[in-house]
Amino acid sequence: MYREISKLIMYGDMDKDCILYQFGEIFRHYENKTKDQAQLIQDIYTQVKRLLVVATDYGFDHNLWHNYLAFYLVTNENPFSITCEKVGANDGSVNHFAKNDFTVIKNLFDYDFSKIEADLGIDCFSQLSDYHAIQKKELMYNKNVSEKIIALSAQLEAAEDVDAFFAAVTGFYKDYGVGMFGLNKAFRIKEKDGGDVEFVAINNMDKVMLDDLIGYEIQKKKLVDNTKAFVEGRAANNVLLYGDAGTGKSSTVKAIANEYAADGLRLVEVKKNQLYQIPDLMDQLAANPLKFILFIDDLSFSSNDDNFAALKAILEGSVGGRARNIAVYATSNRRHLIKETLSDRTGDDIHEADTRQELMSLSARFGLTVTFQRPEKARFEVILTELAKQHGIEMPHDELLTKAEAFAIRAGGRSPRVAKQFIEQCAAGVQK
Repeated sequence: MYREISKLIMYGDMDKDCILYQFGEIFRHYENKTKDQAQLIQDIYTQVKRLLVVATDYGFDHNLWHNYLAFYLVTNENPFSITCEKVGANDGSVNHFAKNDFTVIKNLFDYDFSKIEADLGIDCFSQLSDYHAIQKKELMYNKNVSEKIIALSAQLEAAEDVDAFFAAVTGFYKDYGVGMFGLNKAFRIKEKDGGDVEFVAINNMDKVMLDDLIGYEIQKKKLVDNTKAFVEGRAANNVLLYGDAGTGKSSTVKAIANEYAADGLRLVEVKKNQLYQIPDLMDQLAANPLKFILFIDDLSFSSNDDNFAALKAILEGSVGGRARNIAVYATSNRRHLIKETLSDRTGDDIHEADTRQELMSLSARFGLTVTFQRPEKARFEVILTELAKQHGIEMPHDELLTKAEAFAIRAGGRSPRVAKQFIEQCAAGVQK
């Protein structure tokens, strides 16, 4: 095995802690007889456990060795995979080196572990190649990644030659991308020790789709038209979704991300106290062929908030200009985004009116504002009726509406969120 791994060119730059590298070292010691059997078995079991951890995190099944190799291929960012992500597999000399590597990986796919198992009296590789995973709840693993990896693994198993192998891998790169952005559709950010920004995948993001959101068709169409233009590379606006609490602003953004993930759209959640990091984010994402929505939820400022200036600079653009693959979608319950008090209108600011106008005009810097208002009675009833159908609620219509209105009064007023809470309580048997 280590001889095969040593032939990798494009995919050979692996960390020494990599599971594949470690297996190569184990087989080198095995073939050269530089470790005793007890130590070899311990080393093998260590790496098998690590592979099982990866398999658990990503919900691998059937043949974990093949799943892992497929995972290695789609997370390996190198000049070939990145180029395929951008333009697909074109003719070029680099294909010769890639096919060399795919020949190696195909040989690893077909590797015969029976000899080492017989010599060491173990059967772990046989178990990995015919694995039956315990069924887990979706919240326990990244189902989105699991489905992609298992599907690619099956394609590679069926590949009759290196050309079919090449077509399967490059097709994956073209469809989904490479690395973490290829496997996941939503991310949050965190600051590393050195101050750099790190992307963290959001596992199992809310699966809401646009058809699930009832009663706000005009608002959805505006978002769809803008997002479609964005993913197609046409001019698109930054968007402010403004309106009452519980009207589905955040859910609409998540639904947009789900609807257009297959078209190369990714969502990056940015908290208000992280706005100062957006220029760094933009620098990291600007050259990526995918499209990114920077999603800022529940946005509002006080008049002396340092983050105000950061967002203003982002929306106005910098000297380098706005990256065409990045858009800002923000939600807020405040039309002008600024929390203003009476005391803000007094003080020693000579040009107080100009200052206040600057603060209040921030929302105008979003190219598109979409308003979500509490539903009137008729729309609330439409939302209720459709949600009741979706959840299979069998209750006389008039009774459903009467109880829902009473529930809405206790909850502070009508909204899609209140309607959903009421229907979920009906489904759970709390409301009878």
